[in-house]
Amino acid sequence: QVQLVESGGGLVQAGGSLRLSCAASERIFDPYSMAWFRQAPGKEREFVGSINWIHGNTYFADSVKGRFTISRDNVKNTLLLQMNSLKPEDTAMYYCSACRLCTGYMTEDAMDYWGKGTLVTVSS
Repeated sequence: QVQLVESGGGLVQAGGSLRLSCAASERIFDPYSMAWFRQAPGKEREFVGSINWIHGNTYFADSVKGRFTISRDNVKNTLLLQMNSLKPEDTAMYYCSACRLCTGYMTEDAMDYWGKGTLVTVSS
């Protein structure tokens, strides 16, 4: 059973940056694609971005495109989400997830493993 543990959340002012990490309990990036989702208070969980297992291509929701980047460290089995130019509407619980052989944009139903999340709060 793969375990995913997120870290790096916190309180930041609008316009600031945060970097989230997701540590996997084992080598997972091949053949699992990784994704970040988020859930704001009172809203459904939504896709943020993903990185494909085979080519490392990344995909992002329109709401974060140009501000967020995703990368992975295959040696450390760690997924990173760099968030820049944060806005109050980015406030949410951020979840790391993994999907075997998935590509492109991903949906909740497709994911095989989930972390417990890390909270990001952006103040105005």
